[in-house]
Amino acid sequence: MKKIILLAFISLLFIQCNSVKNHNKHLNDLLSEQKLQSDVNYIYAKLQKLHPNLYWYISKESLDYKFDSLKKTITKPMNRFAFYTKLSPVLASIRQGHLFVYPYTKMFTKKESKALVKKGVGPFSQFEFEVFDNKMYVVKNKSYDKSIQKGYEVVAINGKNPMELTANYSKWFTSDGYNQTFKKARLGKYLPTFYTNENGVQDSVIYNFKYHDSIKIVTIKRKVTDTAGTNKKAIKKVLTELEKANIKAKKKAEKKEKSIFGYDESTKSNNRNLRFLEKDSTVAVMKIKGFSIGNYNTFYEESFSKLNQQKTKTLVLDLRNNPGGRLSEIAELYSYLSDSTFVFLEPSEVVSKTSLFHADYFKGGSLGIKALKIVFSPLYYGYTFFKVHKKEDGKYYYNSESTPQKIKKDAFKGKLYVLINGGSFSASCIISSNLKGTNRATFVGEETGGAYNGTVAGQMPILELPNSKIKVRVGLVAIVPHFKTKLEGHGVFPDIEIVPTLDDKIKDIDVEMNWVLEDLKKNQSPQKEVISEKTN
Repeated sequence: MKKIILLAFISLLFIQCNSVKNHNKHLNDLLSEQKLQSDVNYIYAKLQKLHPNLYWYISKESLDYKFDSLKKTITKPMNRFAFYTKLSPVLASIRQGHLFVYPYTKMFTKKESKALVKKGVGPFSQFEFEVFDNKMYVVKNKSYDKSIQKGYEVVAINGKNPMELTANYSKWFTSDGYNQTFKKARLGKYLPTFYTNENGVQDSVIYNFKYHDSIKIVTIKRKVTDTAGTNKKAIKKVLTELEKANIKAKKKAEKKEKSIFGYDESTKSNNRNLRFLEKDSTVAVMKIKGFSIGNYNTFYEESFSKLNQQKTKTLVLDLRNNPGGRLSEIAELYSYLSDSTFVFLEPSEVVSKTSLFHADYFKGGSLGIKALKIVFSPLYYGYTFFKVHKKEDGKYYYNSESTPQKIKKDAFKGKLYVLINGGSFSASCIISSNLKGTNRATFVGEETGGAYNGTVAGQMPILELPNSKIKVRVGLVAIVPHFKTKLEGHGVFPDIEIVPTLDDKIKDIDVEMNWVLEDLKKNQSPQKEVISEKTN
């Protein structure tokens, strides 16, 4: 049996290596115009078949014209990346933020990936960049070179102007609708990814930094993680049964805690947490970085129970730079924030009775998990089929979170502030739409990156184009909050607009949170002065 398992493992490894080798072999192949035009026809036909609201922000006539024009520009053979740069702006014109194009890039075997990790952190990952007034600045330095301070302007990356790069890259992705804050929030974060897609993995990058009138040229190489002592043989210690039990119990407790708080291994930080700002626990801050990781039910149950026990009067829900995640999680969170029985979503439109069958049901998981998926696939597809209903308007709808729900027994009754910005997208925007629609909270920050009136996401299969092998992520479900606005194509606007400046970033000043604290002081003051605002 062991020999059979070993043989199977070697076979899988051989297949993987050959697959990667074959993939990379065709990286720079020139594809005929006929094949590329065929791919254009393929993806447009798929979008029309699967995307439930393809013409939300663009008319069919305009989109037809864009696809026809794209095919007319393909007059000679080109490589896959050149085709990607032509295709992605057309798909971006649909203005659906979850619709995303992935270029055909170099693949690595597991061995090569491990070797790359061993070489250290890449030169792009050692900095965090943000754009202010059409210039790119360092807002965090994680490199060995500590002479690069926060606030240094990035004037060149390997000799190229970063703003010219981002102006080009910004054509390759979109927000939901006509919103501009999303792109502004994402440009600094996406630049390394797009640059790597275009130029390959970099072991070193030459940066030109500017501070005042001085230019500093620095070469940043891969940063090797400190592994001192890891190769030393550990001194074995004979443990008692009690010590073993304590260690096991500690590890179990740590694992449970990581699950509850949604510990993210990539950032080495919790995805959600709750803290108190005052000694008497009257003001609490709940920071949710994303709605995708961990056991959220336990976190919200324990957190709101604690707020109730501590008689907390004010809660600040921080959704800044939250990219979204699970609908079930935001519906659960909303059940602790709503002040009465609620409907969270409108019935979600889909294209047909079977369009959800195109979701990546078998994607991910171990061989054992995939085997279980095969066994339960009839139940999954049967449930999905009967969950979709055709309504009087002739359209198909998938009912999820669209029935009346009761609030939790520990639902928060106090004053609620919500912090938002251009990085608040998808699910974080859906919950914001409902909180805004019920006037449940005071919103502070800037317009969200996601649209107030919903998005197309939910199930999001990745389609591979037959000839170029470029991949496209497509949303299958139109997710619409119960509360909507007449202003189409924009996000949730704040009640108090506050946008951090470069100086705020340099000095680590949280201007949005500071405004909330000042507002609380004014409202709690017995001698507060009422000032009327005049409009011209």
